[in-house]
Amino acid sequence: MKHFTSTELRNAWKQFYIERGHKDVGAVSLVSDGSTGVMFNVAGMQPLMPYLLGEKHPLGTRLCNVQGCVRTNDIDSVGDKSHGTFFEMMGSWSLGDYFKKERCQWSFELLTQLFGFDADHLAATVFAGDENAPRDEEGARYRIESGFKKENIFYLPAEDNWWGLEYGPCGPDSEMFYVKDVPPCGPDCKPGCHCGKYTEVGNDVFMQYEKHHDGTLTPLKQKNVDTGWGLERILAFLNGIDDVYKIDLHSPAISYIEQASGIKYDSDEKMTRSMRILADHTRTAVMLIGDEAKLLPSNAGAGYVLRRLIRRAVRHARTLGLNKENILKIAETYIDVYAESYPLLKKNQEYVLGELGKEIERFEATLENGLKEFKKILEQKQAEKSERIDGKSAFYLYDTFGFPIELTMELAAEEGLSVDEAGFTQAMEEQKKKARENQNFSAKLNVNNDLFEDLGAVSTEFVGYDYIKNDTDVVAIADEKERKDSLAEGENGTIVVSKTAFYATMGGQKGDFGIIRGAEGVFEVEDTVKLSGGLVGHVGKVVSGKISVGDSVSMEVDAVNRANTCKNHSATHLMQAALQEVLGDQVHQQGSYQDGARTRFDFSFSRAMTDEEIAKVEAIVNQKIAEDMPVVTNVMSIDEAKQSGAMALFGEKYGETVRVVSMGDFSKELCGGTHVKRTGDIASFKILSESGVAAGVRRIEALTAANVLDYYRAIEENLKLAAAAAKSTPANLVEKISHLLAEVKGLTAENESLKSKLANNSLGDVMNQVKEVKGVKVLAVKVPGVDMNGLRNLGDQLKEKLGEGVVAIASELDGKVNLIAMATDEAQKKGAHAGNLIKAIAGLVGGGGGGRPNMAQAGGKNPAGIEAALEKAVEEVSVQIK
Repeated sequence: MKHFTSTELRNAWKQFYIERGHKDVGAVSLVSDGSTGVMFNVAGMQPLMPYLLGEKHPLGTRLCNVQGCVRTNDIDSVGDKSHGTFFEMMGSWSLGDYFKKERCQWSFELLTQLFGFDADHLAATVFAGDENAPRDEEGARYRIESGFKKENIFYLPAEDNWWGLEYGPCGPDSEMFYVKDVPPCGPDCKPGCHCGKYTEVGNDVFMQYEKHHDGTLTPLKQKNVDTGWGLERILAFLNGIDDVYKIDLHSPAISYIEQASGIKYDSDEKMTRSMRILADHTRTAVMLIGDEAKLLPSNAGAGYVLRRLIRRAVRHARTLGLNKENILKIAETYIDVYAESYPLLKKNQEYVLGELGKEIERFEATLENGLKEFKKILEQKQAEKSERIDGKSAFYLYDTFGFPIELTMELAAEEGLSVDEAGFTQAMEEQKKKARENQNFSAKLNVNNDLFEDLGAVSTEFVGYDYIKNDTDVVAIADEKERKDSLAEGENGTIVVSKTAFYATMGGQKGDFGIIRGAEGVFEVEDTVKLSGGLVGHVGKVVSGKISVGDSVSMEVDAVNRANTCKNHSATHLMQAALQEVLGDQVHQQGSYQDGARTRFDFSFSRAMTDEEIAKVEAIVNQKIAEDMPVVTNVMSIDEAKQSGAMALFGEKYGETVRVVSMGDFSKELCGGTHVKRTGDIASFKILSESGVAAGVRRIEALTAANVLDYYRAIEENLKLAAAAAKSTPANLVEKISHLLAEVKGLTAENESLKSKLANNSLGDVMNQVKEVKGVKVLAVKVPGVDMNGLRNLGDQLKEKLGEGVVAIASELDGKVNLIAMATDEAQKKGAHAGNLIKAIAGLVGGGGGGRPNMAQAGGKNPAGIEAALEKAVEEVSVQIK
């Protein structure tokens, strides 16, 4: 075999096909256009889909390239010697040109002439056929005619030799393997076996069919060939390397990680895994941000995948003792490595490093606290003997600290726990439901907008900025299904009038409610909504008599609710200005909601606010309320408003003329809502909560005026009840709780001490059971009726008595099994790993678990397997010790 550098291999591949009449089509964006149902380009053929389906390619029918690809479906495997999320596919295609005969011949020439493989060491697989498509005898024949030995042709089923995406071109494929000079593992040894005799080097796909969305296959108009070879895999193989992270694409980054961390690659299994994940994920992040699509981290779609990769890289960097600057240096190293092949990276270097740095900072800002919180949750679950982290806790980590669910699952797995994914999803949906509540209430009342389209030029004049009462005429009436001439008592519907003081839900402000009075009846307005064509719909029911089209009516907005809504809306303006003062200009409104009861404000910010920041914002708003500033509204053109420095509201569309609401020199915003006359009218302001609604988006809920007093009255009542329960007074409650906590702490300590003594007494003197395995002391014992906390304490004691070595303890408690393993520093240096030990033995007691090299634990449901597990523990240590 010949040796290549990555650059030489790329060039050699393209030149081989150019000499055979192919055109180099170059690479396209890593981010898919969505036409194939995936977020990223996961294969070299993917961008060529239209041409594989029959469309004419401008460069002809014979094409080749080297295409970058991103796949994250097997992200959990990244960290071994071969997997990565970014890779390059060397491809060539025939678009209705040559087919199996030429393809098989050129693949053989590529293997033997370009790469220097010995023909006697080559094997190939072909499709064995099934109910959907016949056996590929033609492919087998041309493989043999090209130079493959007949005995080295293997027929395999569709799961091995059929290729296709979710839909689109597909067909049988034929994989090529290098056969090593090692004995077969058995009579069924063949390509695809994991014994190491066969190594895949390339793949030819013969696209004869098109798979439709309903799963059916039809013959393609033109027969195509798709050849794909993984650059990294073949590069490593050609150079006699069994680890892709040692090829020249990764070696500069790995070398830097070694230097920065002080840890030698391959010296420790866990650390080496972290090195690989850090290198791979950083490289993929660089490729995606520097790609022509300039993908950025977000909380949805491809952006979420990018965010997850970066955050996973940060965590593994911390495992290695590395920080943001180290990750950026790794990124810079990859930009240099790929500068020639991907010139956009070098061109966009400043942008790539800047955006990558921002995302790392966003995550680091909450990661430390998040890890501490995860540890608390973990310890709580372990104390409860639970094998699972509940969905609400997982969502709390996501909501407050930006932990993707996958990160929580990964952290939990390292400690032998699972995560309730369904519970997480449910908590997420509950949060989304809260975010949607009270937004466009008209949808709940089923207002049919189409029923009013024929009103033509008629529109509703809004006079609610100046009045809360007005007289007008009824223009139209409808129930949920049809237009009507009138509504009678008890009937629900929507009334349209020519002039109204009722504000319609818009810009975050909830619509007014109130009363419409006519000569013959009264209509209770439950909500007010915008309809098409400038109309306003008053949604509700007739509470007495009837209301008819053409009636003269009086409109009366609920004055108390309108006043409270104005207070909440004006307070929201003050709050946004205060947030920008406290947190900086990065704060931008992402959504809001105000009604008569409260205000809710969503804003861009990368972390949870501190208690001090919340208190400061609250104090500033109350200060501006106390200053009793005038609230002034000016109507001007949109250009004048922008020039005045007024802030625009999230998601709002503006016409040529806009309203600008100013509160002294402190706040100025474009706003179509209703407001107080002076800030003093708000009276008071209280922040109830601050939480996350999405990555990078925070939410504040707050009260104003009388609602603040009601809030404090409720707290005072609860305080009295709590004091009564504690047999204290509100004034002395804190002191009383402190005494109670101290008493509980003392009793808990006494209980733990008694449990520890019981555990020691149950265990007895077990030092005579110590075994020596390859120079390492191993103590594997069982003790009855001890929980996990007790086992940890017992393990520490035995480890101290042992001096250096490995301790494994099992205990049956309430029909379940607790397992713990510990390894001292010297034992670890010789290869002992408590986490791997637990993984090896937990299955024997019907459980699972894992953990760190020095300590790990697991639970199980089969006490009968304890003896076998302890015997296995000694055997596993023997395997681990080098």
